[in-house]
Amino acid sequence: MNKKVNIDLNGKTILVTGSPGFVGANLVIRLLNELKSGIIISLDNMNPYYDPKLKEYRLKLIEKAAEASAARHVFIEGSIADKTLVDRVFAEYGPSIVVNLAAQAGVRYSIDHPDIYIESNLIGFFNILEACRNNPVEHLVYASSSSVYGGNKKVPFSVDDKVDNPVSLYAATKKSNELLAHSYAKLYSIPCTGLRFFTVYGPAGRPDMFYYSATENLVAGKNIRIFNFGNCKRDFTYIDDIVEGVYRVMQGAPERKTGEDGLPLPPYAVYNIGGGTPENLLDFVSTLQEELVRAGVLPEDYDFEAHRELVPMQQGDVPVTFADSAALEEDYGFRPAIGIREGLRRFARWYREYKE
Repeated sequence: MNKKVNIDLNGKTILVTGSPGFVGANLVIRLLNELKSGIIISLDNMNPYYDPKLKEYRLKLIEKAAEASAARHVFIEGSIADKTLVDRVFAEYGPSIVVNLAAQAGVRYSIDHPDIYIESNLIGFFNILEACRNNPVEHLVYASSSSVYGGNKKVPFSVDDKVDNPVSLYAATKKSNELLAHSYAKLYSIPCTGLRFFTVYGPAGRPDMFYYSATENLVAGKNIRIFNFGNCKRDFTYIDDIVEGVYRVMQGAPERKTGEDGLPLPPYAVYNIGGGTPENLLDFVSTLQEELVRAGVLPEDYDFEAHRELVPMQQGDVPVTFADSAALEEDYGFRPAIGIREGLRRFARWYREYKE
């Protein structure tokens, strides 16, 4: 077990970049519900990678939570790639806890739009690290991704595995984040924790994710494409489990220590957050379809077979993701537990209400 420095989040100024993105919005709402004092700053550029209306919807949910919260919420629209803005936010608010979730997401999008990933995921993250270096930050928590494991044949994926062979630019930028954070932790003794998220899903999620786009296509009477002829397994992680993991990690920073050479050891850690139960993609699709019918999103006599298309693997994808979350459980007493039946049921109910 790695010893952690306990952090009481009450009374603190907490910066969450990438809110009102999917994970960011849910984390901010959780913080507003839990904290008895303090300030939470949301920073996001509201980019049009997917329909900004969904981010506006999440922002309204945040504002509603803020009205009932003892903590204060401030939303700032802008990009972490804007160094002047990042420096101004740190100078004005002095956050002591930083959760960097802002990033250009998506494996496939990175194939045709590499410049956006370099700007947000590398330059943006560098700006956050620099701001943490120049300000008294107690803990930097940042989002990495299961994509760093690439085509790793060994399963489950452990944080001790070698991850030097990314199969997409997106994965390469996330691995780069881990390397940059490690160097800043070592050189400037900034407590940093990276979290490798495994296929996050749930209500008000990203429309480019398979479960959401498949739902949209089925509702529109279009076909859904199932890659690698259905021979894919994914470790799907429900949003509430992701948020619980992030919330716990925020409260336990890696301890600052000195090595045998008298120099500081990097207060640095990386964890997987994943369900640990990979689901066959065809089983996942069947469960999704059942729950869409149950929620009344689709009629009971919908011809699913006629709308399924089995196609080859696409570039940048991997056949299996499988998280070993034992280290997270050992150090923070938490392991994701919400199964796909329950998770997709909640998504289907939300989707019906959202579209009404």
